[in-house]
Parts: sequence; C-alpha cells; structure tokens
Amino acid sequence: MTTEATHPSTSASPTARHVWTRTRGIALGVVLLLAAAVAIAVIRSDARHGTLDPRSADRQGSRAVAELLADRGVDTTVVTTLDGARAAADADTTLLVAAPDLLTPAQQRALRTATADTGGRTLLVAPGSPSVERLAPGVTADPANSLDSTLSPDCALPAARRAGTADTGGIRYTTTHLDADECYPSNRLATLLRIPENDGAGTGDTVVIGAPDILFNDRLDEQGNASLALQLLGSRPHLVWYLPTLSDTSAADPDDRRSFFDLLPSGWLWGTLQLFIAAAVAALWRARRLGPLVPEKLPVAIRASETVEGRARLYRKANARDRAATALRSTTRIRLAPLVGVPLTQAHAPEALLPALSAHLRRNGDGQTLHTLLFGPPPGDDAALVSLADQLDALEREVRRP
Repeated sequence: MTTEATHPSTSASPTARHVWTRTRGIALGVVLLLAAAVAIAVIRSDARHGTLDPRSADRQGSRAVAELLADRGVDTTVVTTLDGARAAADADTTLLVAAPDLLTPAQQRALRTATADTGGRTLLVAPGSPSVERLAPGVTADPANSLDSTLSPDCALPAARRAGTADTGGIRYTTTHLDADECYPSNRLATLLRIPENDGAGTGDTVVIGAPDILFNDRLDEQGNASLALQLLGSRPHLVWYLPTLSDTSAADPDDRRSFFDLLPSGWLWGTLQLFIAAAVAALWRARRLGPLVPEKLPVAIRASETVEGRARLYRKANARDRAATALRSTTRIRLAPLVGVPLTQAHAPEALLPALSAHLRRNGDGQTLHTLLFGPPPGDDAALVSLADQLDALEREVRRP
C-alpha cells in the first residue's frame, strides 16, 4: 500500500483524454451507423420519389403518359385521399388507383362501394391478394408472378389487340366472371383483366393490370405500352389519378386496430421461435456439467508484495481511502498489541491498547496523538493517506526498537 501511495501526483479520476480514448470506438461506430442510415434514407427516397406520379419526369414517373392523354383531350387530376377519389367517381371518369395495397381493408371496401355501378372505369395497378378480392370481387391473385415481362394479348379485347405485345408481366389473376376479358396470359393465367359492371347501361368496367410498367416514362416507348396505356386511360374525358398515402385520415379505422404482433409477418414469428429453440439447445450443449470438487494445486506462487500492490491499486481505483486507512490501522494494532503486552482480543479497544502503548514508548507518548493515529477518522486525500501510512510504520518501528 505504501509503494502504491508514494505517487500522489497521479490522479485516480479519469481525464477527458482517457474518456475519449475509451469511448472513441463506440462514438465512431454510432457516427457510422447514423451516416449509413441517412444515406440509405436519401437513396431510398430518391429511388421512390415520383413512382407512378403523373407529375413526375423520373424514370418511374408517369408524366409522359399524362401529357399524351392531354394531347388527346383527356384531363388528368391527381388526388391523394379516399374522399377525393370517391367524389370523382362518375360515368365520365377513369379512376386509376396507383397503389391499391396501401389502402386499408376499410378504405378498399369504401372505394369499391363508391365506384360500383357508376358507369365509369376503375383501373387497379398491380393489386395483390387480398386487396384485389375487395376492390374487384370475383378476382383472385395467383401467388406466383409471371416469369416473362413482355406478353402477347391473346384475347378479344379491342384495346389489347390494337396494342399488341406489351410489358404487362407481373401478378397473374383468375376470375369467376364468365364475361371478363382475360388478356396477356402467362401460363394460362391473365395479367390483364377487364370485368364489365352490371350497371344497367353496360358502360362501366374494372380493369386489373398485373404490372405498372406500361405507365413508366422509361418503358412507355417500348412494345405496345403507349398504345395500351392510352386506350385504357383515355376511354373517358376525365382521368383521376389516385395516389394513396399513409397520411390519409380515412386510414384510421377504429374497427381495424391491430397490435404490434399482428403487423409482423408470420415468418418473423416462426423465425424468432426457432432462434429461441436453437439458443436453448446450444445452452444445453455448452452448459457446465456439475460434478465432485477436484483439488488442484496452483501452478505458480504469488508473492505477497504483488498481492498487496494489487489490492492497493483496487483501493485506489475505487477511491476507497477510508477502507485502506482502516486496513492499515487494524493490521498495525494487531501487530502492536503483543509487543506491549495486550491480548489480541483487546487489540482494537482504545482503553486497553493506548495506555500500554504510551507506557512502552521511550518518549512521553501523547495519548490524543496516538488515539488519532490508531483510531482517528479516515484521511481526506491521497497525501493524508500516505502520511498516515508513514506514521504507522514509524510507530511500529519505535515500539519494536530494543
């Protein structure tokens, strides 16, 4: 303890440099994670910006088809709310739903109710299951998509026959409607359906297309994409382009509240369960088998000075000057008691040890000084602790002096 305490200039409190040295790796990792998150967000936002938006000139925007329709006298209106889409549904309007799967089940049912029997056209772009079953009853999406992108019409629908081959390959559909036009088949399943509505006049219909490619700016001039898009969207003088958004207040359906676990795909739940099972098996495999205790000799002998030095460093690291002083005083009293004729059982009793110690000292021992030295309060700083150790050592040497 004395050896360790002879360097009072070294502070036990960590400096700013030491803190930075210890935490700079963690700080660098956090900065890299934040930078990666920002970069991914920017890239994804740029990639998804303007997708199927008739105002966007991006590669996956749809401004080109909107301008071509304008040249043919068809005006295009963009709406982003369900109320706007429902209000626009009439016999002179084509309602294009750009992302049907973003709608909640309640929104899909409300949209279907608003567009049924209006005499207009509703065009659904790549709806999956079960969205298509709500928006176009009697139509089912096949789990397997088309392997080919460019397909031939192979149906009697005039618009498809005039357009010829087009990039409609995507989701494939089956229908129970006998009067539906099933076009652009892939392995005998259609990727474009036209279902007439029973609205009396026979002018309304619902068109389901399995891929949005014919509407993209960079794909419009390929195959018969432009012809098919213009014919499907230009049959009425008005085109309402519905871009569903998650901020639509109509999406807050109190009857459609789902918990966090309802939002997780079933694959995640099964995967988590498998991970727990694997962890339990690994723990069982690697667990320590308890058996009888086996005595074992230490391979090396540890010097007493090294033990004292290590314990002193632990005291210093914990800033435990009180415990260090208590250990020094207690050990000194135990060693002094036999030298002055005091039993060990009374070594820590001031009324027994101090008189005997004062009588034994050659000099006139000050009782108050001895009491403070052997039984006093803990030192206030490292320098006081070093001084206490030196004084206790000097006292023991004086008592041992013949």
